[in-house]
Amino acid sequence: QVQLVESGGGLVQAGGSLRLSCAASGLTFRGYMMGWFRQAPGEEREFVAAISRSGSSTHYDDSVKGRFTISRDDASNTVYLQMNSLKPEDTAVYYCGAERTGWAPSRHWGEYDYWGQGTQVTVSS
Repeated sequence: QVQLVESGGGLVQAGGSLRLSCAASGLTFRGYMMGWFRQAPGEEREFVAAISRSGSSTHYDDSVKGRFTISRDDASNTVYLQMNSLKPEDTAVYYCGAERTGWAPSRHWGEYDYWGQGTQVTVSS
């Protein structure tokens, strides 16, 4: 049974930082590309960042480029999202996803095979 469990969300002031974690189990972690998406109330789930199976290639939405960093630790089956210089518009539920097929991680949520339950990030102004 595949499980992705996010943690690390919370309430932070604008300009602050948070580090999200996503612990995976029940799958061969190094065989999956991993992504972070977010969803604000009334909005569609949107791409934030993704990382290749090897960790050598990372991809970011323009809105977070230079502020967020995705990384993975295959020894602990965990993917991270370091979020710095947070803005109120970053407020959303953040989800991690695992994608098995393809050569590069997708920016579309529909391509991912497994999802976590999400963790709330709230940035106050």
